[in-house]
Amino acid sequence: MSWGTELWDQFDSLEKHTQWGIDVLEKYIKFVKDRAEIELSYAKQLRNLSKKYQPKKNSKEEEEYRYSSTRAFLATLNEMNDYAGQREVISENMTSLIIGELTRYVQELKQERKSHFHDGRKAQQHVETCWKQLEATKRRFERDCKEADRAQQYFEKMDADINVTKADVEKARQQAQLRHQLAEDSKAEYSSTLQKFNSEQHDHYYTHIPNIFQKIQEMEERRIVRIGESMKTFAEIDRQVIPIIGKCLDEITKAAESVDHKNDSQMVIEAFKSGFEPPGDVDFEDFTQPMKRTVSETSLSNSRADGKYEPKFGGKSKGKLWPFIKKNKLMSLLTSPHQPPPPPPASASPSAVPNGPQSPKQQKEPLSHRFNEFMTSKPKIHCFRSLKRGGAGPEDFSNLPPEQRRKKLQQKVDELNKDIQKEIDQRDALTKMKDVFIKNPQMGDAASVDHRLSELEQNIEKLRLEVQKFEGWLAEVEGRLPARSEQARRQSRLYEAQNTSAENSCAQDRESPDGSYTEEQSQEAEMKLSATDFDDEFDDEEPLPTIGTCKALYPFEGQNEGTVSVAEGEMLYVIEEDKGDGWTRIRRNEDEEGYVPTSYIEVYLDKNAKGAMTYI
Repeated sequence: MSWGTELWDQFDSLEKHTQWGIDVLEKYIKFVKDRAEIELSYAKQLRNLSKKYQPKKNSKEEEEYRYSSTRAFLATLNEMNDYAGQREVISENMTSLIIGELTRYVQELKQERKSHFHDGRKAQQHVETCWKQLEATKRRFERDCKEADRAQQYFEKMDADINVTKADVEKARQQAQLRHQLAEDSKAEYSSTLQKFNSEQHDHYYTHIPNIFQKIQEMEERRIVRIGESMKTFAEIDRQVIPIIGKCLDEITKAAESVDHKNDSQMVIEAFKSGFEPPGDVDFEDFTQPMKRTVSETSLSNSRADGKYEPKFGGKSKGKLWPFIKKNKLMSLLTSPHQPPPPPPASASPSAVPNGPQSPKQQKEPLSHRFNEFMTSKPKIHCFRSLKRGGAGPEDFSNLPPEQRRKKLQQKVDELNKDIQKEIDQRDALTKMKDVFIKNPQMGDAASVDHRLSELEQNIEKLRLEVQKFEGWLAEVEGRLPARSEQARRQSRLYEAQNTSAENSCAQDRESPDGSYTEEQSQEAEMKLSATDFDDEFDDEEPLPTIGTCKALYPFEGQNEGTVSVAEGEMLYVIEEDKGDGWTRIRRNEDEEGYVPTSYIEVYLDKNAKGAMTYI
């Protein structure tokens, strides 16, 4: 089966067919290029997806990834990133092994096809030229034959005519012979040209054209084989990455199987366990007896009523409800301003508006002035640190619940031990270097490292003292030390002295914004508790709930401690109503809250409160 013998007369059809084959090859190249772009775009989107859900550094999300389920999700994200890498490998291999190779092959194929069809056209032109020569010699032979016949007829006519001279007859005879000779020459030339044409035509259709068409057939078959091989490579490129993709999927499955719900539940306990015991039964308050009511607004009422103070981490905490009760009143006392609110601007008289508030209370007791001066002149002690969000806590983490405090202390001890190990490693390295310098003085001065060695020894000693201090606190929390060391006792005395001053400061903060006392005398004695209880109570307190909204009627510059500046028309959240001292506690956002004069705002309480209520 050969194109040269079967398709000897289909030169134009073969030309069109081979051009169509090149178009198909170029179409396949474009298909593979689009597939490579899709794979690259898919890989990019997968990487962006994996990056989008990766935990941000130094954020709360990093803490959440300690659970097995979130760790499995993180492993899935990492494996998806590797999966995206394999899609990129597919795109790169298709570009290099298929697109690049076929593009070069198409250029070579076009050049080869052009050469073959040029040779075919050249052979056709040669045959056509031979045919034209044959036609020319044939016409000339025909013409000479006709002229020879006419010359013979003319000679015979002249010879038969008795009136024609002998000279004319001879002339006619010679002319006829000449024409016969020319006809014979034309006949010989025509015969020679015909033989030549037949030979050329035979070579054309049986030698030249079959050879050219055979080359074109081989070229077309190579194109077909090449596109088939490219399709096979197309599949192999995908098949090569299947094992790696399978490993990625196996890792995802392995991560999913590593999810341990029991361990996660235990980690939740370790993360949020406070160490407190549940509250005991609430005592019955008999109001029929002529006795003072017990204070029910704080969680320390039971222990105060008996005049007793239970240790922080010892015994039962029966009747201690404060881990579950919000201390709105106590917080308002600790954070409200120490002076009466200013009157509203003169342009809007309170008397012109119905339901105006009572006039602010005036300072009555000079003792409150002295308390206020003391509080403004003396820096804050740590019992108020939780009132400022993000403030630093005490070194021994006494502001935390027992279980959380134990974890923090253990973490601190581990960090200090790591620091000690680093310093010891540096000291050992410098010691070895000093020994080398002593043995080989030309390598360096041994005395040059003495200063650094002494610094390292001092650092190690300081870190060890820190470890002992935190281990003492840790042992105290865990109940392992029956008696503390002398150093721990000295530190404890210093810390208790600070707590004593904190108690005094906490007690004096019971004043209302106008400087007067708002609690009964019996409650004043109950407020004298240790600072550590206040620390635990405040640091563990959740933010106060929102009870309504308010709109600022006038601008207010909050220059005193505990107040907040507001702009006219600003909408804010109400978290505590006016307690009769002329101040309302509001919140702007999660980290900014304080007091503003009630006469400066218009309050809208929620429905679950006492309905809409306006202070103007």
